[in-house]
Amino acid sequence: MSDMINEEEKIGKISIADGVVASIAGIAAIEVEGVSKLTGNISKELVAKLGKKNLANGVKVEITDGNVVVDVSLEVEYGTSIKKVSEGVQEKVKQAIENMTGLHVRVVNVVVSGINTNTLNGHQDE
Repeated sequence: MSDMINEEEKIGKISIADGVVASIAGIAAIEVEGVSKLTGNISKELVAKLGKKNLANGVKVEITDGNVVVDVSLEVEYGTSIKKVSEGVQEKVKQAIENMTGLHVRVVNVVVSGINTNTLNGHQDE
């Protein structure tokens, strides 16, 4: 895994750090309806308070020769379709990375590590 992606352009070099790609993936994942939080313990409420910072938690990115492999670990809301939420995360993460960086996303792996049941009682995770 490299720390930076470098491309030589006609007028100069473009570098994209792995952490930037991981942050893009994290932001895209948390925006999908049904995702409670990334496994890195970042809830939607905390995201709003932090201004979407530190969203690489729960995301692992490997970039090789312009191809990206993303692993996202997250928690879903109780009552949502895990399959639909996971597919939504895969599509949104792939689209966000490709649109913002120009890199090719080869695969997005989603690990559902928990279910948020706090919303059943009207309480949100903090």
